[in-house]
Amino acid sequence: MPSTNVKALTESTRDKLKEAVEQLEPFLNQNALSQLVGDQSEEAAELFYKGLLSDLRHLLVFSEVAVEKLGVLLRRPNFDNEYGERVLYEAYHQCVNAFFYPKNECYSEDGRYAYTGQDAIRFRYKPVREARNIVLGISKIYEDLRDDLSYYESDYMTQRRMQGQK
Repeated sequence: MPSTNVKALTESTRDKLKEAVEQLEPFLNQNALSQLVGDQSEEAAELFYKGLLSDLRHLLVFSEVAVEKLGVLLRRPNFDNEYGERVLYEAYHQCVNAFFYPKNECYSEDGRYAYTGQDAIRFRYKPVREARNIVLGISKIYEDLRDDLSYYESDYMTQRRMQGQK
């Protein structure tokens, strides 16, 4: 991939991840498990919100680390194309995958809705409005990142293996 494309992709990826962090951090700072569960006495509600908060915290950390690595890369006087591709690969496999394949499976993407204009995210349990809004709000960011970084899903490592590198 030409270095100008990698640099532009690095900048846009950093900007999108920063936007996701700016949405996730206030939500996680302002909402505790007890607030989200509220007066729902179901055990399923508590398990759902524990899993959701855990997944969102992991996503926040992965995204913050990627933003920092991308920022360091962009601040260097000479853009390192190889390192840039490596960091974009990591951003795809850590951030994008953390969003679309959450460990606790509190939500999932239903591809049948992707082209209908409806939300493609389906929740395992009906969440409160704030929780629903944060997941749906950042889903567009991670969808864009998945589209932008699709090359790094498999082609990047295939190219590296063919070159004899890891």
